[in-house]
Amino acid sequence: MKTPILVTGGTGTLGQLVVPRLLEKGSQVRVLTRTARPAADGISYVVGDLASGAGAEAAVEGVGTIVHLAGSQKGDDVKARHLMAAAAKAGVEHVVYISVVGADRTPVKSAADRAMFGYVEAKRLAEEIVVASGVPYSTLRATQFHELIFTTVKALAKLPVVPAPAGLKAQPIAADEVAARLVELALGEPQGLVPDYGGPRVYAFADLARSYLKATGRRRPIIPMPAPGAAARAYRAGANLTPDRAVGSLTWEDFLTHRLAA
Repeated sequence: MKTPILVTGGTGTLGQLVVPRLLEKGSQVRVLTRTARPAADGISYVVGDLASGAGAEAAVEGVGTIVHLAGSQKGDDVKARHLMAAAAKAGVEHVVYISVVGADRTPVKSAADRAMFGYVEAKRLAEEIVVASGVPYSTLRATQFHELIFTTVKALAKLPVVPAPAGLKAQPIAADEVAARLVELALGEPQGLVPDYGGPRVYAFADLARSYLKATGRRRPIIPMPAPGAAARAYRAGANLTPDRAVGSLTWEDFLTHRLAA
């Protein structure tokens, strides 16, 4: 009998793409959620909260592989600490972790850094926790999802003036393409830190906002906004980009067309 694969964050943007792919491959899937849900479509649910650690040990019981996708704007390191402690105790054989490109080269030193890039710092700390746990792992760093960029520019477009961090660029990738890679890793042997995963093109953030405005028929001035701090300097230097690993195929333009049509 196959052991289940535990997916944390299984109901989120990425999790909703990973879980069905695992099911298609014949895997048993267990999803960690904060509220009880009845089993459905080959998925069992277990209640827990990685922020507090409640239910973590029960969630990993009998699990061979964990795909750790649970993330938020803060606290990823805390969640990783609770999950990895439970995983090590249970003898889990493989943890697949999703991180972000630039987690290792974005210094977060000040309050200004932390306000804008605290999420990246938490990802770096979580990576270190995964490594230190002693559990065999595969960590994938990906660039920004199209979906996140879309949500951001959509919100900014509601303002009379659209602020664009000066000098910052992005290399958006389709979440589904990242999901496919994560499933491939989950079904294989632990590989440690694997090569970065980036979208097909690099864009100035202002151009991403401009293309959204044009596609939605809106007119807003786009104003460059200074982004202070060491982390912003690192991003301006391309810390969040991986042009040598532009492995994604869906461009921002195609994603935008499809998303707006839907």
